[in-house]
Amino acid sequence: MIHPTALVDPSSQIGAGTAIGAYSVIGADVMIGADCVIHNHVSIAGPTRIGNRNTIFPYCSIGQRSQDLKYAGEPTHLEIGDGNSFREFCTINRGTAPGSKTVIGSHGNFLSYSHVAHDCLVGDHVIFSNNGTLAGHVVVEDHAVIGGLSGVHQFCRIGRHAITGGCTKIVQDVPPFMIADGNPAEIRGINQVGMERRGFEPEIIRSLREAYRIIYRADLNTKQALEAIRGQLPPNPQLDTLLAFIESSKRGIVR
Repeated sequence: MIHPTALVDPSSQIGAGTAIGAYSVIGADVMIGADCVIHNHVSIAGPTRIGNRNTIFPYCSIGQRSQDLKYAGEPTHLEIGDGNSFREFCTINRGTAPGSKTVIGSHGNFLSYSHVAHDCLVGDHVIFSNNGTLAGHVVVEDHAVIGGLSGVHQFCRIGRHAITGGCTKIVQDVPPFMIADGNPAEIRGINQVGMERRGFEPEIIRSLREAYRIIYRADLNTKQALEAIRGQLPPNPQLDTLLAFIESSKRGIVR
């Protein structure tokens, strides 16, 4: 299953059923799970761990060294889960500090020219549209969608089930379940279509819509808005997730 023109380091481990295409280069200390498809002209450097059933399309560069200028060649890591698709020219970097990791979950869809920088934590079932780009230390939670040509500043967080519009500039945290769009980004509403597609109950969506109204339309500061939500809306797990995310924000939230 390994093309004769591919270069595979003897220290790498390749799982059963995995195919490696022509002119691909698999470096030292790379572990690739079972039933993956590594197309032609792919470069994978280590230390990198890739799970099962991933597909990596031509000209991707996976597991290269951190682009952080502080990086001095220490051993750092990249971990990728199962069932992801990385389209052409995706780039993913390892961590920066000794022993640090960039981590990508499972079942993500990373379209062409997506970039995940050093020390990012990316969850499950995410979608990165073409040229969706993360700077270092960004957190992207489960089911988030990064719009095409969007750029996310260092140390920002994108909450679960949130979506960013195309060409959006993100310099603060995007709360869960919200739509962020623009340059600079603004919150435009809740991601109702995305939540409906994922089976959210109508009363949950109504609750999140009302929380959005209190946070973004009621002329309250963030602390006052959170107090109002707790006083006016019955609790539910999704609302708790939204409130906890906002309260834990270090950069502040997109307004």
